[in-house]
Amino acid sequence: MNLIERANRPTPKFFRVLRNIGLTVAAIGTSIIAAPVALPAILVKLAGYLAVAGTVMSGVSQVTVPNESEE
Repeated sequence: MNLIERANRPTPKFFRVLRNIGLTVAAIGTSIIAAPVALPAILVKLAGYLAVAGTVMSGVSQVTVPNESEE
């Protein structure tokens, strides 16, 4: 099964919730990075880590498919 087939198959409920949490975390990190006010460097660095972690969590959760025995 290739990546496109995995992305087109249904995602289990737990991973749909996890994907949405990852999207939220990535959005929060991105909005902190793009804030029009001067923020402390440590906060911007932490926001970068949040954006990356949220993106990875969402991507991995999207391509997760149920086991053949669970279908």
